[in-house]
Amino acid sequence: MGAEGESMLQLAAEAFQSRNFDLAADIYECQLAGARDPGSRQELMVKRADALTFGGKLPEALDVYRQASEIERLKPVHLASLVEHLSASIRRQDAGCGQGRGEEAGAAAAAAFPGAGATGCAHADFHCRMCLSFLFEPVTLPCGHSFCKRCLEREGGERERERPVVCRQCRDSSRVADVQSYRVNVVLSGLLAKRFPALHQAGRLRREGNGLYAERKVEAALEKYNQAILMGEMAPMDHILFSNRSQIHSSLKHYKKALRDAEVTCRLKPRWSKGHIRKAQALVSLGRTEEALREYLVCLSIEPDCRLAKTEAHKLLSHLLAPVTDHGPEHISDYSSILSSRAHVKNAIRVPFQTLSPSMLSSESRLPSTPPAQRDTSESGEGKGQGKPEVWRPVLCFPLKRKRRSSEEEEAEERRQERTDENKRSRSEPAAATDSSNCDGGDVLEAADLECSLCMRLFYEPVTTPCGHTFCLQCLERCLDHNPKCPLCKEELSEYLVQRQFCKTVLMEKLISKYLPTDLVERQKIQREEMAELSNLNKNVPIFVCTMAFPTVPCPLHIFEPCYRLMIRRCIETGTNCFGMCLADNVKGFADYGCLLEIRDVKFFSDGRSVVNTIGRRRFKVVQHSERDGYNTADIEYLEDVKVEGVAERELESLHDAVYDQALVWVNSLKTEQKERIEGHFGPMPEKDSELQACPNGPSWCWWLLAVLPLEGRAQLPFLAITSLKNRLSGIRKVLLFMAQCRHR
Repeated sequence: MGAEGESMLQLAAEAFQSRNFDLAADIYECQLAGARDPGSRQELMVKRADALTFGGKLPEALDVYRQASEIERLKPVHLASLVEHLSASIRRQDAGCGQGRGEEAGAAAAAAFPGAGATGCAHADFHCRMCLSFLFEPVTLPCGHSFCKRCLEREGGERERERPVVCRQCRDSSRVADVQSYRVNVVLSGLLAKRFPALHQAGRLRREGNGLYAERKVEAALEKYNQAILMGEMAPMDHILFSNRSQIHSSLKHYKKALRDAEVTCRLKPRWSKGHIRKAQALVSLGRTEEALREYLVCLSIEPDCRLAKTEAHKLLSHLLAPVTDHGPEHISDYSSILSSRAHVKNAIRVPFQTLSPSMLSSESRLPSTPPAQRDTSESGEGKGQGKPEVWRPVLCFPLKRKRRSSEEEEAEERRQERTDENKRSRSEPAAATDSSNCDGGDVLEAADLECSLCMRLFYEPVTTPCGHTFCLQCLERCLDHNPKCPLCKEELSEYLVQRQFCKTVLMEKLISKYLPTDLVERQKIQREEMAELSNLNKNVPIFVCTMAFPTVPCPLHIFEPCYRLMIRRCIETGTNCFGMCLADNVKGFADYGCLLEIRDVKFFSDGRSVVNTIGRRRFKVVQHSERDGYNTADIEYLEDVKVEGVAERELESLHDAVYDQALVWVNSLKTEQKERIEGHFGPMPEKDSELQACPNGPSWCWWLLAVLPLEGRAQLPFLAITSLKNRLSGIRKVLLFMAQCRHR
């Protein structure tokens, strides 16, 4: 191809990128006239067809695609633009009526199954956001959201080599590590088994059926699924059962039954992509190629990144566009059938609840193959959008000219199979009848169902450990203060502990709020009263008995005793971030004077220890000594310096300046190493305050100096009790004079 041709092709590509599809199509058509190489002609035809497709001229585009396939069978890369356009068109159509569809589905479901939305009878609160089915063996992630164990394992296996597992609800992946190590949520699993026995039993049968299917015991797996669907009669909404049974039927080459189950799946969950894949696979096996293509496109409109749907859609389009060797039409019968998703999906939502009953859902032989509104057209092939798919080229396993068995033979075989299935199911019906007396969720939840095993009260801010046990947040943290292991199973929780980001179990909180509102209000009242008592900074103030602390001076602490872990955490939870610091006293337990410290930040370690950075705020006098949960508390009153005026104020200022200069001399006399160590711990010596009596504690440099002077705690303590700045400065001057005399000796 010459330079002029290359330039024109580049121009066509630019026109396509700028969405001038008509110009791009015209350029490609002009270039076709001079192309002689078959490969080049096919490439130009495909590009022209792509431009026509995105330009809204789909019938013409399909003819061009077909012409290109006459040169050589089209490959998936040739059909990528067509598949993208068709699925996007379906997605736009569905988005236009999405809101009404959800309301129609909800109203239809409520009309068909009145108990489905009633309090205590629905299982909508207990569904997994991955499979959209009833939670079975629920596992709670560190972010607080719960999913089926099998769903998480499958998600982890599929993404192991690609990217980390992401929570489907909060999209958090930072703390979702090895999903294989997470255990089933014991409380939630027990609650589901107790309140929804039939659905729980159906989940157990489904798991057993999956195991049998994996062992290639297909008939036995089918029996388990028949029992599971029968078990779910009281709430026949589990699309997973029908989807999996459809796959089993396909394995047994019962393609019509596979299609019926897939159709039920799509009606129960119209926006579930896997259901449309199941239906498409069954349609392919039955030779209904165009209908299968539409289902794959619907799937891609729901989940654009579905690889299987893309691959199969490419294959089917390649077959449908290939030259016909037998008698038949020269193009797809009616391209509008591919884009008829809106009516198709809306009917899929309306019809199931109008045409299906629990008894119909439990018997596979009685399931309608198509909705009434569609049955005539799909079976006769005369309705709009329904061609004669059997005249097209073979797809997968069906040869072009294969003769279908007579309808009489098929009906006879189906009747024989129905009798066999009915005999098998009859053995499980008595058990199901017994269970039917227990309406799933018929009993409202009781407070005892959601009770913490540590405090024996209703869960408050429930959190679930990786080992699957649930506790109140405060109860768990208090236990971890003493031992970094699960209080029930003793599993190591060091890594869980170091994160200190305990997320509440969302489903637990939702259940308590919805089904136990009165108990929750009472529990919240008790919690508020406890927090109000703990946040009082005058009565029962927590006291850390350790060392001397002074106002405005930093005081880093290493916390390792369980009682003080609890104390620090309560200070943070109440929002005060404050506690008192006092020296120990052999008689009273701690001294009568101390300093209130404010927590600035905390660093936790895996063994429960922590380093707490605090700073002194206010001095106080202890009025009454007491104790709470293993640590000391006290009723206190705060101290302030007495202000002076007139001559006394001028004398105070003169004394202040003299002592400050004396303090500077002492600080500067220190060795360089000593001075650097002091400043690294306490910071540099503060400057003189512009207003001498502005702060109730007096100048900050006085407290900084007292903290760094080499005095014992007993010698420092009296300075906290002094409320006269003059007396405190006089005391500091005496200490400095004594230090100077000692240095000169």
